[in-house]
Amino acid sequence: MSKKVTETTSELVTPILDELNLELVDVEFKKEGPNWFLRVFIDSETGVDLEDCGQVSEKLSEKLDELDPIQQAYFLEVSSPGAERPLKKEKDLVKAVGKNVHVSTYEPIEGEKVFEGKLIAFDGNQLEVEVKIKTRKKVYSIPYDKVANARLAIIF
Repeated sequence: MSKKVTETTSELVTPILDELNLELVDVEFKKEGPNWFLRVFIDSETGVDLEDCGQVSEKLSEKLDELDPIQQAYFLEVSSPGAERPLKKEKDLVKAVGKNVHVSTYEPIEGEKVFEGKLIAFDGNQLEVEVKIKTRKKVYSIPYDKVANARLAIIF
């Protein structure tokens, strides 16, 4: 059910975002405690502000009320993905080249499953992540199909 809700929401919100020159980062439908939350994460090249989130929330809420695809009560939240935004699509990874990332894999690569460092290349099949290990740097080649999760990272 959760997958159908997120797919339907994605279909409904995409034209709204296109009209406002915004992009869809992710949609989640989760139960937390007794409550359900429908979360829509949006972004743009210049970032998003409270006004953008309010506009999208208002327009999406109207569409959801018309279609009524969700049976139970829920809270709709529209927000920015934050500084450590998830990198869900290939185009997200392409835009992240040169930035710090956190990548976890389904299986170990050279004995590691978590990589945090600079994404130095992505060709659609392979990520090249430069990781700092104490005083030296090592580049890991990570097959894209082995990536479980990827996000931008704030590294100090």
